[in-house]
Amino acid sequence: SSNVMNISEHLSCPLGFGHYNAVDICILETVVIVLLTFLIIAGNLTVIFVFHCAPLLHHYTTSYFIQTMAYADLFVGVSCLVPTLSLLHYSTGVHESLTCQVFGYIISVLKSVSMACLACISVDRYLAITKPLSYNQLVTPCRLRICIILIWIYSCLIFLPAFFGWGKPGYHGDIFEWCATSWLTNAYFTGFIVCLLYAPAAFVICFTYFHIFKICRQHTKEINDRRARFPSHEVDAAGETGHSPDRRYAMVLFRITSVFYVLWLPYIIYFLLESSRVLENPALSFLTTWLAISNSFCNCVIYSLSNSVFRLGLRRLSETICSSC
Repeated sequence: SSNVMNISEHLSCPLGFGHYNAVDICILETVVIVLLTFLIIAGNLTVIFVFHCAPLLHHYTTSYFIQTMAYADLFVGVSCLVPTLSLLHYSTGVHESLTCQVFGYIISVLKSVSMACLACISVDRYLAITKPLSYNQLVTPCRLRICIILIWIYSCLIFLPAFFGWGKPGYHGDIFEWCATSWLTNAYFTGFIVCLLYAPAAFVICFTYFHIFKICRQHTKEINDRRARFPSHEVDAAGETGHSPDRRYAMVLFRITSVFYVLWLPYIIYFLLESSRVLENPALSFLTTWLAISNSFCNCVIYSLSNSVFRLGLRRLSETICSSC
């Protein structure tokens, strides 16, 4: 059909070896992007509504960062409407270079916010376990709000040079031809992003979670020793009210962080290789890009499956919607 031909001409399909194969690949890419866009928007809207409907979730200080990540991921889904609408309704009146730059900049800023929030969450849990007595004085709602504002400002500033032409902020893919052929990565800018964003965030997360689980393991060992020496209910009750809730919640957040880096690691590796002119493959570019973007939906799934309070809030939200219908 003419619509399929327009899609195939608008996309530079990486995996097509013939005309019909190229059309099939373009349709497959369109389906992937449309599906991810829908899942990201629906999933994060659900998370935001559940947080507003479940007051118990606000007892966790990390709820500030979780909600910030949910809003950032929601905006990722809304931003993905740009390539989605571009594929479904081809328009020659759009300035492709400007659209590509703005889309790449926004996606990079939003994912930077998510990465910084994960690092802040790990620091928050580290303080909760290492300094339980002074935690409430150290981590206050006012300081959390200031921290979130600084995260947004920092994320906007760190990618600003790319928007003015220094380099590519990290968005790859073949949705816009200008993005794939004319907007090239820059090794210096890539190093700049790695040194000021990727590496510090990864170091903070590894450092904090290593010490969190080390402390929890030591605490569990002490409890087992006490049970062996004094097998009484008093010892069990005293031990189980210690770090057990913090440890379980830390495990939930650790799963979210682990999945984030598993999905983003291929993207970061390809980003580094392409910037160094070692590897340039449009198929890998598309796959790693949208694999990384799919993390915006995975956060919702992990949190809903791992957190009992969140599941309770989701059930109440579902019951409210069903009763109103």
